[in-house]
Amino acid sequence: MKEIKTQEAPAAIGPYSQAIEVNGIVFASGQIPVDPSTGVFVEGGIREQTRQALTNAGRILQTAGTDLGHVVKTTVYLASMTDFAAMNEVYATFFSQPFPARSAVAVKDLPKGALVEVECIAVK
Repeated sequence: MKEIKTQEAPAAIGPYSQAIEVNGIVFASGQIPVDPSTGVFVEGGIREQTRQALTNAGRILQTAGTDLGHVVKTTVYLASMTDFAAMNEVYATFFSQPFPARSAVAVKDLPKGALVEVECIAVK
């Protein structure tokens, strides 16, 4: 296992790695909409938060030597399923066909009160 770590994305806020690479597969931990340059959430609603979470994920993948174009699976956690359509609009701008497999679920709470969290699995 190889740890992936970058200052271009928010640091882990617990006992976990930003990502782990194993046999050419990168498992990126869930990313919330923290701007790594300020350490706080981006301003705005679900669209802005989704954009930042995916940007953070992309930066981690780049550090690992891959990118969002090589993502095979994502999991999107939403604080409210009413945000699904707006999240999906932004999400669609980060990926192209063939789109990654995806699960999207609403959860009771997300870290720091985020509206969205996104995790990715990518190949190199």
